[in-house]
Amino acid sequence: MAKEIAPVRKPTPSEEPVKVVILGAAGRDFHNFNMLFRNNPRYRVVAFTATQIPGIEGRVYPSELAGPGYEEGIPIVPEERLEDIIKENGVRLAVFSYSDVSHEHVMHLASRASAAGAGFLIPGAQQTMLQSRLPVIAVTATRTGAGKSTVTRKVVSILRARGLRVAVIRHPMPYGDLKRQVVQRFETVEDLDRQGCTLEEREEYEPHLRMGSVVYAGIDYERVLREAEREADIIVWDGGNNDTPFIKPGLWITLVDPHRAGHELSYHPGETNLRMADVVIVTKVDTARPEDIEKTLENTRKANPRATLIEAALPLSLDNPSLVRGKSAVAVEDGPTVTHGGLGHAGAYIAARKYGAGKIVDPKPYAVGSIRRAYSDHPHLGPVVPTLGYTPGQLRDLEETLRRVPSEAIVSATPVDLSRLINPGKPIARVSYELEELGRPKLDEIVGAYLEEAGAGI
Repeated sequence: MAKEIAPVRKPTPSEEPVKVVILGAAGRDFHNFNMLFRNNPRYRVVAFTATQIPGIEGRVYPSELAGPGYEEGIPIVPEERLEDIIKENGVRLAVFSYSDVSHEHVMHLASRASAAGAGFLIPGAQQTMLQSRLPVIAVTATRTGAGKSTVTRKVVSILRARGLRVAVIRHPMPYGDLKRQVVQRFETVEDLDRQGCTLEEREEYEPHLRMGSVVYAGIDYERVLREAEREADIIVWDGGNNDTPFIKPGLWITLVDPHRAGHELSYHPGETNLRMADVVIVTKVDTARPEDIEKTLENTRKANPRATLIEAALPLSLDNPSLVRGKSAVAVEDGPTVTHGGLGHAGAYIAARKYGAGKIVDPKPYAVGSIRRAYSDHPHLGPVVPTLGYTPGQLRDLEETLRRVPSEAIVSATPVDLSRLINPGKPIARVSYELEELGRPKLDEIVGAYLEEAGAGI
């Protein structure tokens, strides 16, 4: 007599994995998945959504990175489809996972998710931090465009002057082939060419490489960190946007920008950076209004009274002022700073005025393609050209726009040498910044004290 086969028991609702959608912009979203949901049978991530960065949706987070249970990978869809994704898949949890947006923006998304039938989660900063075996210094900000890169390079210079081997780990920007971007190591500009980096990636990496630093980035930051630890005495986290660090810092430096006074308490997760920082640097005090500096200082003291406060100028200079003085010029700004960063203009426009441009030409009537769309998508933009270069097509639009603008020169505040990427048909004067700390303590003193405490002083 054949043995009776017991029927397969259907899992009860409480035993079925919770279906999740992760709201992202190609970076923090992947890290949150890796830290919280990969290899976690309690959850099933059905999709990532994408926003902020053009052209990053329509891809798939590969099965090789997603792990068991995701044989077909995880689709990446436009954020506009959030409600459809929730309803079509029975999603019970939407996880917010990107940066540099207002608190109001976050809660609008929470309302959309709730109305569609899902809960809403913002993971705690420390829940997604990796632990390094080395000392870690993190540089973050309350808004993008506050001067992080300048401060990070200053910190690296201080460490290298003490004889320490430094590995810079950069916030992710995986906008290309995700399978090739799991762990990225950059030592030369040729490495950027070889790995097909976008203009936005180059803006962050090139300045480090020019000063002889090794930069790590990627998708799987557990692996990124372990690789970096093999060749360093200390890790410097170079934050992106206003995101929190992926690696737990022993010394946490946060920048606040008085040109956007009040944003330090109204943007996510910048306010978290402010409240958790050991050191807060109020930048741009040489160009901000006194009342805005005071408001920023007051908000900082209230939010984080234990932090050490530093006021600092970011004086800018041009490598070739004669190209600009008395000439007509067009100002080219770092893209994120003036798009989702919310500034109407930045260093290029200020430098053009400072160095006596006879006329700053408004580029908007001459814009083509993605540059023209940027003005429509970001109506706050002033008479400047944002450096959009996530795709070859956007680089061509940037080049054609600059060729059409009737100016004698370009003033460029992007850290990238644009002449290596495009031929705009006119000479380029490049803007650079230095950090000038006012009063005491200085960063060198603060970093030295941390090294001594961490047992890494030389």
